Amino acid sequence: MERDIRLKRLKFRAWHRGTKEADLMIGGFFDAHGAGWTDDELDWFEALLEEQDVDIMAWAIGSMPCPREWDGPMMQAMRSLSYVPLPR
Repeated sequence: MERDIRLKRLKFRAWHRGTKEADLMIGGFFDAHGAGWTDDELDWFEALLEEQDVDIMAWAIGSMPCPREWDGPMMQAMRSLSYVPLPR
């Protein structure tokens, strides 16, 4: 699949999670970092989107231990929370 199309699909999936909180966290993370990701990082994110939103958010904010398969540099970046857009 063309990278352009893949990015558009991932952006849609990241921003249409079901709750505003998940949209902001997961979609904001994608918007802040997704364009610069390698194919392997895109694969990681695409697989992460198959997980439950509550789990992803809990791993990112540290309220639940993160499984080994998701823990690493990408989850560390998600934990920074400096990417969440704040409405003004």
